[in-house]
Amino acid sequence: MSEILVLVEHVEGQVKKVTLELLTLARKLGTPSAVWAGEGYSPDAQAKLAEYGAEKIYVADAAEIGDYVVAPKAELLAQLVSEKSPAAVFVAATAEAKEIAGRLAIKIDSGVLTDAVGMEDGLLADQSIFGGGVNVHSRVTKGTPIVAVRPNATPIEAAAGAGAEERITVNVSDAAKGARVVERVKQEKGARPELTEASIVVSGGRGVGSAENFSVIEALADSLGAAVGASRAVTDAKWYPHEFQVGQTGKTVSPQLYIAVGISGAIQHRAGMQTAKTIIAINKDSEAPIFELADFGVVGDLHQVVPQLTEEITKRK
Repeated sequence: MSEILVLVEHVEGQVKKVTLELLTLARKLGTPSAVWAGEGYSPDAQAKLAEYGAEKIYVADAAEIGDYVVAPKAELLAQLVSEKSPAAVFVAATAEAKEIAGRLAIKIDSGVLTDAVGMEDGLLADQSIFGGGVNVHSRVTKGTPIVAVRPNATPIEAAAGAGAEERITVNVSDAAKGARVVERVKQEKGARPELTEASIVVSGGRGVGSAENFSVIEALADSLGAAVGASRAVTDAKWYPHEFQVGQTGKTVSPQLYIAVGISGAIQHRAGMQTAKTIIAINKDSEAPIFELADFGVVGDLHQVVPQLTEEITKRK
């Protein structure tokens, strides 16, 4: 089967869940080869990548790859495409990786698809476009396909690969050194999962009423082991930090379960969550647009419904 390159997302040497999803997807379409860029590679990382199907692991762990913003990683991938002639390159649909994909497309004169939520035989991508209003099937027609896949679009499945290492030396060009990373500040991580990678997301909207009332949303999320999200109206009102906004101007999520609480369902918000596998809406307005999208709906006052739901979930643990 044809080789598919998968750019590894990692933090402090820990392989992120989205990489395991990409390896799972690549395994169904070809032979996955992981590409490790930057410092932090270890036997544990090798074992994790091999566990989820990486037949090869191209390791470029020179410090300078992480010392500069984005560009060295695009050069690394361009070098590998030239040397290995893969069938495709998969990256996560994160802000950084999508920029890498765009730079790579220019370097190798190839087409690029972003925000894919699925891939079929023949490298046919499923995409949600125009603010989530249209679903399409797309295929790259020029060069080596580069595809950015949304986190949580593919359930991870372990299937052992050989995990054979191949060390790669990259000569980072002067052009790629235009923007240097001068400082890294570690963001304190809470007990909740990361929003874009969570399998369950509970989001609150204008109907919550105030910043203080958002504790109702947090309590439900904690009872489910879920991430907390918010609508644009909530973040604009400063009831909740902007980094938790879900929507066209916020983050895009594709969890297994999305619970929209007090959210009307404007197209801006729907664009960021409508690819969730199951959607539950809780809203006192039976005509709210969110119900058109929901698999299950509860018409009622969220301040009565949500505490009862949280209590029942807690009882059943």
